[in-house]
Amino acid sequence: MTYSPYFIHGDTRPGRWLITCDHATNVVPPDVNGGDLGLHRSDMERHIAYDVGAYGVARHLGEVLNAPVVASNFSRLVIDPNRGPDDPTLVMKLYDGSIIPANRHAGPDEVARRMRDYYLPYDDQLARLSARPHAVILSVHSFTRQLRGRDPRPWQVGVLYAGDERLARPLIDLLRAEPDLCVGDNEPYSGHLPGDAVERHALRQGRPNVLVEIRNDLIADEAGQRHWADRLAPILEAALAGSWV
Repeated sequence: MTYSPYFIHGDTRPGRWLITCDHATNVVPPDVNGGDLGLHRSDMERHIAYDVGAYGVARHLGEVLNAPVVASNFSRLVIDPNRGPDDPTLVMKLYDGSIIPANRHAGPDEVARRMRDYYLPYDDQLARLSARPHAVILSVHSFTRQLRGRDPRPWQVGVLYAGDERLARPLIDLLRAEPDLCVGDNEPYSGHLPGDAVERHALRQGRPNVLVEIRNDLIADEAGQRHWADRLAPILEAALAGSWV
């Protein structure tokens, strides 16, 4: 099967949402160190390599919301499409206590090659689909319950935003109305990352957008992914209906 650096589901679906998943897989393409970053398999299954469960949630949301989905098909450790092109963490050499051997000596030429072969093809699809009339970008991510040496995180879900709160604010309010949820407001980290995918494809064009982070132990299997997609879909629709977009 021919390798592609991205997946698209429902390209012609008519819904307003464009659902993106920047860290969908832990795939290492075969022409990156023979398809192996030199990490133990247990590290490649962790959050450092991809957003566990996020791709399944994104696909199911696309079906429920009748909206297109675009997802990357390379590990964030190969090159991170949710970083700006000049970000020093574009190709990570150390992440949450793990050294990435195949990245230790990745110089400018190798970074440029990965940009050309993986980052830009995915980014081009984001640009194409986000340019649809009246598109609303929903970026789906997941986060780990606890980083090494840190306290456990209390949130089940976080809503991230940077400057544009038109959609984020009603979504936070609706999620916080759910009695069993602890909801992060720009947690577990800030939604502002200069040059990231939301900035490149939403903020600069004034497109409505929101980034949703789900704790990855809640979406580790298909049942959890479907549950969260089904739960989030009507809340997202209500937030969009109640926003100024």
